[in-house]
Amino acid sequence: MSTGTAQKGLWKLMLKLPALRGQLQILSAQNTSLLSLCDAFHDASSTLDCLRMDPKADSAIIREYETLCSEIESEVIEICLLAHSKLR
Repeated sequence: MSTGTAQKGLWKLMLKLPALRGQLQILSAQNTSLLSLCDAFHDASSTLDCLRMDPKADSAIIREYETLCSEIESEVIEICLLAHSKLR
């Protein structure tokens, strides 16, 4: 895992999930699983962006990457919700 790509993935997730921005910043410093998901999100979302710009890209692969990005977002949200519930 690259710290640079994980940071970029964190920024992308913070833009995508503004309600969780503060929590993502805090948790990413403490949670290696979340940081790994940020790294994976950066890779998947960057690939998806490239595929969407390619007029010859296979639509099935684009849908696969859309699903992958959505699944990563769901996992990130779940981590945030779990951490929030532990604070209560």
